[in-house]
Amino acid sequence: MGSIGRYVFRTTMVAFVITLVSLTIVMWFTQAMREFDLITSQRQTLFVFMGITGLFIPLLIMIIAPIALVLSAAHVLNKLSSDSEIIVMNAAGVSPWRLLRPFLAAGFVVSLLVAAMATYVSPLSLRKLRDWATEVRADILTNIVQPGRFTVVGGNLTFHIADRRPNGLLIGIFLDDQRDPQEHSTYLAEQGEIVKNDNGSFLVLEHGSIQRLEAGKRDPRIVTFDRYAFDLSKFSAGPQSVTYNAHERYIWDLLWPSPNEPVLQQNQYRSELYDRLASLLYPFTFVVLAYAFLGSPQTNRQGRALALLSMIGAVSLLRIISFVSIIVGTHVPSVLAVPFVALIGSIFAGFWLIARGQAFEPAAVVANIATAVGNRMAPETTS
Repeated sequence: MGSIGRYVFRTTMVAFVITLVSLTIVMWFTQAMREFDLITSQRQTLFVFMGITGLFIPLLIMIIAPIALVLSAAHVLNKLSSDSEIIVMNAAGVSPWRLLRPFLAAGFVVSLLVAAMATYVSPLSLRKLRDWATEVRADILTNIVQPGRFTVVGGNLTFHIADRRPNGLLIGIFLDDQRDPQEHSTYLAEQGEIVKNDNGSFLVLEHGSIQRLEAGKRDPRIVTFDRYAFDLSKFSAGPQSVTYNAHERYIWDLLWPSPNEPVLQQNQYRSELYDRLASLLYPFTFVVLAYAFLGSPQTNRQGRALALLSMIGAVSLLRIISFVSIIVGTHVPSVLAVPFVALIGSIFAGFWLIARGQAFEPAAVVANIATAVGNRMAPETTS
């Protein structure tokens, strides 16, 4: 690769890592705020909150990595141009293809990263995210220990406690059970605690009473007790039959879906499969476009700014085409080929621009508009 190539590759990868980490943190923060109720209402620890929301990161990396790469490549090319290094290398007879190699190498590395995320890591993290979040939200033992709050489970079982001691002891317990249409039961206890053993999960009530009112009767029956075990096993999170959606499927599950799946579900799997396969082409396509627009020597800042805007527009258009195609492709499978045509066509178009060896020249009308806007925004000088 040579010293120049190693320098460009190293600079690009460092910028890529910084950009990827920064964008991932921002996007992770927006997703994490949606799960903040794990701490506020579900009374989970910060460790659980960070663990659950951290499982979003592989999916975010898969989406953000190509964008971070094109931003990094644009940054490096802009730096080389600002320092006149591209002009010097061009004058020294350095082929544009030689300078393109380290960017293609960076694209290959990022494609491997995206492939790892798309094939296994992202589906695995999403599965763990679903299982963990379901366990936290479905476990009644988590919900009932919220002092001063009535918690309704299944629409016919209500819990309330007055206080919770540091040692886990529950004070002032109220439990209203209307699951049996033939009998309405209300439990009151001075205190209690949650006990888990091989037989299940129980709320052990102490020093209280049970008021039972049978259907069709006017007066309830009241029974006092010193200790009473209320079975909570059926409300605790246990083994559940989980059906994973397309995003949570490994790539081999998408390649060979079960023939028993509904047609719409199979179409969703196909759309997800094509989307993941197309994601492998984004790093290469984006670095080629970045170099095609910004890799040639530029003699003025205006031309470079327009080239940068054109590159951003081309990259954004490719992402929009892919997004729309995946949505429409669920109902019209033939549309799923459009992103591949657009990406491969963009690569060849980029190679053609690079082979010309000329700076990107925007259309004359665009240049005239930019000049007019610049003249109007420029401060007037007084004579």
